[in-house]
Amino acid sequence: MKLHRFGLAYALLLAACLGSLAAQGDLSLGRAPWENLTRTLGDFTRPSFLDLWFGPERLEYRSDDGALLRVEDRRAVEASFLLAVGRGMWVTLQIATLGSLLAALLALPLALLAARNLQAPRWAQQAARAVLDATRAVHTLVFGLLLVGIVGLGPMAGILAIALHSLGSYGKLFAESIESLDMAAVDAVRATGASPLQVFGRAVLPQVAPQFVGHHLYVWEFNIRDSTVLGLIGAGGLGLLISEAVSLFQWSRLATLLIVVILLVVSFDALSRRLRESLL
Repeated sequence: MKLHRFGLAYALLLAACLGSLAAQGDLSLGRAPWENLTRTLGDFTRPSFLDLWFGPERLEYRSDDGALLRVEDRRAVEASFLLAVGRGMWVTLQIATLGSLLAALLALPLALLAARNLQAPRWAQQAARAVLDATRAVHTLVFGLLLVGIVGLGPMAGILAIALHSLGSYGKLFAESIESLDMAAVDAVRATGASPLQVFGRAVLPQVAPQFVGHHLYVWEFNIRDSTVLGLIGAGGLGLLISEAVSLFQWSRLATLLIVVILLVVSFDALSRRLRESLL
């Protein structure tokens, strides 16, 4: 019965969305969508990195009256572009790595307060959960736009944006891991008169460390993808190059950049999966 009600409510929501878009004329695919799609796919089928080997070494640009404007070596130009891609990939990795680490460090004390079984004062537990929920609810791009205005363009804005959004994700995952631990060991250490810091180091951390590392790898992997988008708003890295390629309609270069992003994410995903499996 509950499933039936959910299905009915979902169908009504879909009908309302489609009806509203249709009434405003926003369901159109634009003018000549198939021609545009064919032309774009044609550009994507020849990524720009192929020019490194097959590009003309003397590409002439002429005006409408045939006058020679400039001569370009496409192989040299593409080599320079690929060097910029390498630098952008390194900046993207820096943003994701440092932002993830900062978020994990900030989230740990909040997770200890938010975990119900550690019996933190009620006001502290509620405050910690409110902070974690709030940071998790705000998208990384929103934090990025705000921080670009505060600290300026560059990787630092991206690092802080990743950290603030991931703070909520780390805190939730860490708190759930803590809530699933064996409290007998914790109570035994408490019974010796140990301080809260000693209880954490001797009873909590040894039990949850493998899960913490697994959570860190998972969120870090997600932030690799997120950091490529932050470049679109001025945080640098691959996203900045993607933004430039889209602005100039350089679809072959965009194809190269997307290939790099996919390879980066897939490689990191495979590495983190193996590391997580080794911790189990």
